[in-house]
Amino acid sequence: MVTIAEELDKAVQSAFTRPVPKSAGAQMRYLVKKHGGRTKPVAELLGISQRTVERYVKDQIKKPWPQLADRLEREVRARWQPQVRARAKQAAATTNGIMIDVHARFGYKAAPGTTDQNRVRHLTLALPPRHAARLLEAREDGVDEDDLREVAAEALGEVYFRDDGRRAHGLEVELTDLLDLEFEL
Repeated sequence: MVTIAEELDKAVQSAFTRPVPKSAGAQMRYLVKKHGGRTKPVAELLGISQRTVERYVKDQIKKPWPQLADRLEREVRARWQPQVRARAKQAAATTNGIMIDVHARFGYKAAPGTTDQNRVRHLTLALPPRHAARLLEAREDGVDEDDLREVAAEALGEVYFRDDGRRAHGLEVELTDLLDLEFEL
C-alpha cells in the first residue's frame, strides 16, 4: 500500500548528492561514526549484540539476515546527509514547492444540489510552497497517515478543485483510496 509518509521520504532522499553506503560493513561503520565511535548505541538501535556490530565493522560478517538488512538500511537512510535533506525541505517550503502525482479515489462534501460521488482521478500538480511546508512539517512532526492524507487532501482541494478560491466554494475533498502516489521536490 502506498503511503504519503514513505513517498515524502523518497522525495527528500532524491536530493542526496552522494550515494548511500551499500555494503553492510560500510553501513555499520557509518552508524558507529554517527554515534561517536561507540558500538553499544548502534547495537541497541538495531536490536543486536555489541559484538555483532563490531564484527560487521571489521568486515568479519558480510551478509546480514533480511530483517537486519532492512533495519540497517532504514537507519542509515534516515541519517544520511542531514544538511542536504534540510536544504531540500527548506527550498520546497519557501520557494520551489512540491510536485505531486496522485492516482486516488477522491470523496467530496459539497453544497446541496451538487454531486458528491466518489471518483477515481489521476492528478499531476505543482503544490505551492505553503502546502509543501505543511506536508513536510506534518511528516517531520510524526503525524499519522490519516492526518497526512487530510493535509494532502486540503492542498489538492485548494489548488485543483477550488482553483485557489476561484470556484467550488465550500467544497471539501477527502483522499479515500491511494492507488499510486509520487512526490518530487
